[in-house]
Parts: sequence; C-alpha cells; structure tokens
Amino acid sequence: MFRSCIKRSISMSLPKPQMRGLLAKRLRFHLPIAFGLALFAAATFKFTVTEPRKQAYADFYKQYDAMKEFNSMKEAGVFESVRPSGE
Repeated sequence: MFRSCIKRSISMSLPKPQMRGLLAKRLRFHLPIAFGLALFAAATFKFTVTEPRKQAYADFYKQYDAMKEFNSMKEAGVFESVRPSGE
C-alpha cells in the first residue's frame, strides 16, 4: 500500500513533456535573438575593422607616388627588364 501511494504521488507531480511543436516553439524564441546578434556582430565589424581599413588605404594613396616608387625599385635592381641608371 505504501509503495502504490508513493508511485501515485510521483507520477502525479511530473507533467508530461511537450514534444509536439517543440522545435517551432524554440525557434520562435531563438531565431530573433540569433538574427539580432548576427546583425550586431556585422555592424560592429564594419565600423571597427572595415571603415578604419578603408580610411588607412585612402590616406596611403593620397600621398603615394607610383613613378617615384618605380624609380626607386629600378635603381635598386628589382626588375630584370629595366636596367638601373648607373649601368
């Protein structure tokens, strides 16, 4: 008698697990969070990495002289098809 009483109280206290629609319920909760975090990560990457990198390239090429660089490499003997001025 004691065992049946314990069995009944244990089985009465545990609710049945929800199996039907569990994925849809979890997706309704987690999908907007994942989308929001991905959007935040993309915006953070854009403004902390790509924008400063684009600005650094723009600053570099404002003062870059391709002919001056070519002449310095030519004088250093980097190119096989162009001889330095001293030769």
